[in-house]
Amino acid sequence: MTTELSDMAPAEFRQRLSATPRGARLARRLAGVQLAAWGIPHGCGLAEDAELVVGELAANAVLHGRVSGRDFEVRLGYDGLRVRIEVSDARGDRLPPEGEAAVDPWSAEGGRGLVLVRALAREWGVTPRAQGGPGKTVWACL
Repeated sequence: MTTELSDMAPAEFRQRLSATPRGARLARRLAGVQLAAWGIPHGCGLAEDAELVVGELAANAVLHGRVSGRDFEVRLGYDGLRVRIEVSDARGDRLPPEGEAAVDPWSAEGGRGLVLVRALAREWGVTPRAQGGPGKTVWACL
């Protein structure tokens, strides 16, 4: 008996990490380990894209969403068809720029991360942080 992908219960992963460069690097590595545990092998296109998106969103959470003493959170979901990535930080007042024109990929201040997220994700966006806490969640679906 085989199981249809649509019959698969969504798998979820959630981890809080320190809002430091080390925490952002760890988020990317943990995503790769979790994806492999779900049967998405390291080195395949989906795993590489998802790890890159997690790394970029986590780096942005550390760089632009950091509040001293507050962690950021990474959540992954997989339903057999799509990987959903969510990174929540404590700064709801600092939203990512909207639209391609709002990001200069060659500026000294960066901005290349969201260009990559836009290119790799089927869709992405920003929502207020869940459970009414302060901050925002940046999400992407691959």
